[in-house]
Parts: sequence; C-alpha cells; structure tokens
Amino acid sequence: MAVDATSKVTSSTSASTSSSTQKATLNYDNFLQLLIAQMKNQDPTDPMDASEQVAQLATFSQVEQTIQTNTKLDTLLASSSLTQASSYVGKYMESADGTVKGVIDSVKVYSDGIIATTTDGGKILVQAGITVADEAPSSSS
Repeated sequence: MAVDATSKVTSSTSASTSSSTQKATLNYDNFLQLLIAQMKNQDPTDPMDASEQVAQLATFSQVEQTIQTNTKLDTLLASSSLTQASSYVGKYMESADGTVKGVIDSVKVYSDGIIATTTDGGKILVQAGITVADEAPSSSS
C-alpha cells in the first residue's frame, strides 16, 4: 500500500516551475533589450517620454509577478492532489460507472487527474460520481 506519486508530482511541478520562470526571465530580458534598442534608436529631437518607459516596465513587472503567482498556485494544487490521493489508499472505491470496484492499493497522480489501482489490479479514474467508503458495502440479499 504505497502512494506512487511523490516523484512524479515533484518532478513535474519543478519542471513546470523552472519552465515558467525561464519564460518569464526570457520575456523580461527581451523587454529590456527592446527598451535599450528603443533608447539607442530614438530621435534625439523627440526623445521617448520617461513616464512611458516606467509604465512599460511596471506593466511587465505585473506580468512577471502573475506568472510567479501561477507557478506557486500550481505547486500548491499538486501538493493538495498528493494529499488527497494518499487518503484513498486502503479505502473501498467504486468507479462512476460501477464497472471497477475494490480496495485501493496504490494511487498515481498525473497533471490532469488521479488514477487509483485496486488490489485486484483494476484502475479507477478519480472523478465525479465515484463511491469511496472505509470498507466494501455488505451485500444484502
């Protein structure tokens, strides 16, 4: 009974974090290069307004902060999914369509959902409509 998700969540989260950061940094560097090129090539008789430069920089800083906030939210959501997934191990679960049921042996967390594996090897997509219980329901005749 183990949760097989720790390394997947951590690696995919850190990969998306570094990817988002690289995109933000790359775009920020590009912005600075454009700003420098703009200053070098401006008309000396009609220079660019300093307040316009500051406004552009402020707008870009807001975008960068939003990207960083989204990255942190992604990490938080991945952590929440892992915590949720670990709570299913040892529980009885039945798929939404009722075709797969059993006690959960392991759980895998993917970026787009959670797959629970029963002790019999059945796989259940954790989604709306599943049944989760501490133990299997007693069959009454």
